Amino acid sequence: MSQEEDKSRHKKRMQQQKAKVDERIAAAQQDKGLLLVLTGNGKGKSTSGFGTITRAVGHGLHAKVVQYVKGGWECGERDLLEKNGVEFHVMGTGFTWETQDKETDIKAAQAAWSYSKTLLQDPSVDVILLDEITYMITYKYIDLDEVIAALTARPKDQHVVITGRACHRAIIEIADTVSEVRPVKHAFDKGIKAQKGIDW
Repeated sequence: MSQEEDKSRHKKRMQQQKAKVDERIAAAQQDKGLLLVLTGNGKGKSTSGFGTITRAVGHGLHAKVVQYVKGGWECGERDLLEKNGVEFHVMGTGFTWETQDKETDIKAAQAAWSYSKTLLQDPSVDVILLDEITYMITYKYIDLDEVIAALTARPKDQHVVITGRACHRAIIEIADTVSEVRPVKHAFDKGIKAQKGIDW
C-alpha cells in the first residue's frame, strides 16, 4: 500500500468516526442535573470527585462538599478548594475502626446527612460532592430510602457526585453516570507509606 493510499484510508476512517460522534452529540439534547457515582475497590474515587468539583468551580459553578468518614487530618483538596469559595462539612470522626464507638459514629453520620439534605434542597448549589457516603449507607448509619428520596427530589439542574466502595445497587440504578475504579496494584500493599500530595 502506498503512502497516499494509507492516508486516504485513514482519512475515510476518521470521517466515518466523526460522523458517528457528531450524530451522538446531535441526539444528546436533554439538559439536567446529573447524579454521578464513583465506586469500586481501587484508589482514586475521592480524587476524581474532587476533580469534578475543581472543574465546576473553574467554570464558575457554586459547589459544596460533605466528607463522610474523614477525620481531622490534612486534606490537600480541602485546603485548595476552600480558598476558592467551596464550603466543606467534615464528618470528623475518622474511620470506624479508629473510633470504635458506633453510637458516636452514627450521630456524626446523621449530622453530616442532615446538612447534606439541606444542600439537596438548595437550588443555589450547582454541584455537591457526597464523599464516601456509601459507607454510611452500608453500615446503616443513614437510611437508604431517605437518601434516594432526597436525591430524586433535588433541584432539577443540581449535580451530585457520590463516592465510596460498594455503592448500593438502588443508587446505581438512579444514577446517570457510574464509574467503577478497579484495583490493579497499590503501593501500600508493598509497604510504601501514603505520600503527601499524592495519597492525601
